[in-house]
Amino acid sequence: MDPNTTFLSGNMIYWIIFIGVAILSWLVSANLKRKFEAYSKIPTEGMLTGKDVAEKMLHDQDIYDVKVECVEGHLTDHYNPQTKIVNLSKAVYYGANVASAAVAAHECGHAVQDARAYSWLTMRSKLVPVVSFASQWVMWLILGGLFLINTFPQLLLAGIILFALITLFSFITLPVEINASQRALAWLENHAITSPYSQEKAKDALRSAAYTYVVAALSSLASLLYYISIYLSRRD
Repeated sequence: MDPNTTFLSGNMIYWIIFIGVAILSWLVSANLKRKFEAYSKIPTEGMLTGKDVAEKMLHDQDIYDVKVECVEGHLTDHYNPQTKIVNLSKAVYYGANVASAAVAAHECGHAVQDARAYSWLTMRSKLVPVVSFASQWVMWLILGGLFLINTFPQLLLAGIILFALITLFSFITLPVEINASQRALAWLENHAITSPYSQEKAKDALRSAAYTYVVAALSSLASLLYYISIYLSRRD
C-alpha cells in the first residue's frame, strides 16, 4: 500500500474523530453550564455558601490542615494536594445554592481522598510530574515523527509513549473524580445540606461534570490509537 495513501486515509479518520469529539465536548460543556445555571437558583438548606459547605465538610472529616480559598474564573474549582488548599471560584465560594454546595463538597472529597491516602489519587499525584513533562514535549515529538515517519520512526514512537502516559493519566482521573463525587453526595445527604429534591439536582450536576472527564479520556485514547496506527502502517 502506498504510504502517502495510508497517511491521507488515516488523516481523514483523525479529522472525523477530532470533529466528532469537539462537537461532543461542546455539547457536554453546554449541558454542564445549563445545569449549573439552573441549579444555582435552588438554595441550600440553611443558605450555606460554598465556603461554608467546604469548611463544614472538612471539619466533619477531622481535616484541619486544609484551607478554603477563592480563585478567579468560572468553574476553576480544584483541590491542590501540594498546598493543601481547596480553591473555589467566586460563584461557588459565595453562592448559597445547590450547584455551589455540590462543587464545594466535590473538591473537599478530593481533600478527604488525600487525607485517607486514596490509592487512585496517590497514583494520579505521582504521575503529575511525568505528565507535566510529557505535555511539554509530546506534540513536538509526534509532529516531528509524522514528518520523519520513513526515516526516523523512533521519534514518533517516543511521542506515542509520552501520549500514552497522558492517556493513562486521563483514565486514572476518572475513578478519582467519581469517588470524590460519591463522597460529596453522601456527606451532603447525611448532613441535611440538601433536601431529597435538591439532592437529586446535586447528583445530576456532578454527573454532568464527570462526563467532561469521560469525553477527555476517550478523546485522548482515540488520538493515541490513531498515532499508533500511523506508526504501524509505515511497515506496509
